[in-house]
Amino acid sequence: MSTVVLPEAEWLARQARHQERVDELLVGHRERAGQGRRHPVEDFLFSYYSFRPAQLRRWHPGAGVALTGPAAAERLDWREHVLEDGAVTLDVNAFLARRSGAVRHVVELLTATAARPAQLGCFGLHEWAMVYRQTAEQVRHADRPLRLGPDGTDAVVEEHRIRCTHHDAFRFFTEPARPLNLLQPARTDQVALEQPGCLHATMDLYKWAYKLAPALPSELTLDCFELARYTRELDMRASPYDLSDLGYLPVRIETVDGKAEYVQQQREIADLGQQLRERLLAATRSLLSRQVSAQVSAQDGPQIDGATRLVNVQKSPSCRTDSVNSE
Repeated sequence: MSTVVLPEAEWLARQARHQERVDELLVGHRERAGQGRRHPVEDFLFSYYSFRPAQLRRWHPGAGVALTGPAAAERLDWREHVLEDGAVTLDVNAFLARRSGAVRHVVELLTATAARPAQLGCFGLHEWAMVYRQTAEQVRHADRPLRLGPDGTDAVVEEHRIRCTHHDAFRFFTEPARPLNLLQPARTDQVALEQPGCLHATMDLYKWAYKLAPALPSELTLDCFELARYTRELDMRASPYDLSDLGYLPVRIETVDGKAEYVQQQREIADLGQQLRERLLAATRSLLSRQVSAQVSAQDGPQIDGATRLVNVQKSPSCRTDSVNSE
């Protein structure tokens, strides 16, 4: 497959737009971090997931894109980046030698998820099951009051059938709540059970994107981040917690009208998630096809490996090690 070569002015402009977008999204997060405060919606993605704000801000063009100009030279110190025909690019073979298992898992999981119909009858009860029969001190967001109080919250759990399909939500259920779930999802069941109506499956699109950095374009990862944060808003508005002081009106899933409101927004999020899922699948499949293309090319004649390409490359004094993206 061919490589897209970006002139320095073009890729620097893309990098600047990405960083400005991240900075705008994280203004509140930075302010709260400096004051030692947390927000249960806007800061959740940085406590639940391992990708840090600095990593989200770092721009990558993705596999198959090469960057020209002096500013690209510092990327030669970044993991698995090499010089090819005077431009800096990701060594796809080196990346896949380390991460091909993860890429194939993402393709398998997203393909299976995208093929299933969205299940829209869970009503966000996973958050209720996470506080079922807990004391005020045990509740995960102990600084947030429960809208219906402990007894009222427990009653909602007991009056509904819980249909959580997502392992990483189910694993936070309290022990008394676990037997009440229709399924007992385990990590090994994820490919078999994941479905696009699940809010957590949609939020996890962000995880699958960043786990494959720098082989995917950062704009796609940031799109996944934005949808994940939007999804988290519904997740918490439909939860048993009272967030009205933060400007979030509750989706009262314990009522008929609240259930209808939840399903409407859940369907919207599922549709947006499917669009991003398809983009992720296209990017990951393209990544794997580049490895196949490279293997075919290697059979046609001798190739110069990444180490040889770096011989005699003159790096700028400003080069530094990519410590952020070392996963």
